[in-house]
Amino acid sequence: MTADKYVVAGNPVEHSRSPDIHAAFAKQTGQDLDYGRLLCPLDDFEGQLRRFATQGGKGCNVTVPFKFEAYKLAKTLTPRAQLAQAVNTLRFDADGWVGDNTDGVGLVRDIERNAGRPLKGLSVLLIGAGGAAAGVLGSLIDAGPARICIVNRSRDKAEQLQASHTHLGVPLQVGGLDDAPAEQDVVINATAASLAGAGSPVDARVLKRGGLALDMMYGPKAQAFLDWAARHGAEPRDGLGMLVEQAGEAFHFWRGVRPDTAPVLAALRAQL
Repeated sequence: MTADKYVVAGNPVEHSRSPDIHAAFAKQTGQDLDYGRLLCPLDDFEGQLRRFATQGGKGCNVTVPFKFEAYKLAKTLTPRAQLAQAVNTLRFDADGWVGDNTDGVGLVRDIERNAGRPLKGLSVLLIGAGGAAAGVLGSLIDAGPARICIVNRSRDKAEQLQASHTHLGVPLQVGGLDDAPAEQDVVINATAASLAGAGSPVDARVLKRGGLALDMMYGPKAQAFLDWAARHGAEPRDGLGMLVEQAGEAFHFWRGVRPDTAPVLAALRAQL
C-alpha cells in the first residue's frame, strides 16, 4: 500500500519547512504519509491542485499567495475558515474539498503554551490587516484579551477587518500605523515588512518592557524585527512556533491524530 500524499502548495515553496515538520509528525504518530512541495504557477493554482488530487493526493497546506483562492475552491468551510475568509489547509474528501484555517490556533498555542503568555486580560496590538491578520484574529479574540488594536498602513482595511469580527464580542480598536497605542502586552507583526528584511513598521513606544513581540516570519527575514524588539526591552519571538503549531492542527484535521509539537519545534530550533 502506498503512503497517503500531501503537499504544501504555494509560490514560492522551496524554502518551506512543512515537509520536515509533517515527516516528524508522521514518524511520531505512526501515520503512513508522504508530504512534499507543490510549486503552483501564479495563474494555475486550481489546475495544479486538481491534478494533484486526481493523482491520489489527500490534502494540502496552502501558503502565499493562494489562501484566498483556496477559500473559493472549498466546497465546505470550517467556522474559522469562514471567519478568516482564507484557507491554509484543504482536505480532499470524496464528496468535496473541505477548507480550514489553522493559522490562528497555531499562533495562540505558540503564544500561550510555548511562550508561556496566557492572553486572557492582556492588551494585544495586531499590525497589519491583510490575509495573515485575518487568519489569526478570530483565535486571538477567542483567547479573551482585554482589548485588541489593529493598525495598518491603510486604515480602511483595518476597519474592514474590524467590521467582520465585531460580533465576537471583544472591543476592537483600529487605526493607521501612527495610531498604535503605547506599551502593549503582546505585539504581533502580521505585515509583509519582514519579507523585505525590514524592521518594525510601528514606533517602539508600542512595546512594553518585558512584553512579547512576535513576528509571523521566521529565520533571517524576521531578524530585523526581533533585534528591534530586543533593543527596546521586549521579549522577541519569531513565527517558527506558530508554523509548527498550525501544522499540528492541520495534521489532526487530516488524520484525526494530534501530534506532540514540542519535540518537533525543539528540533527545528536547534537547526536554525
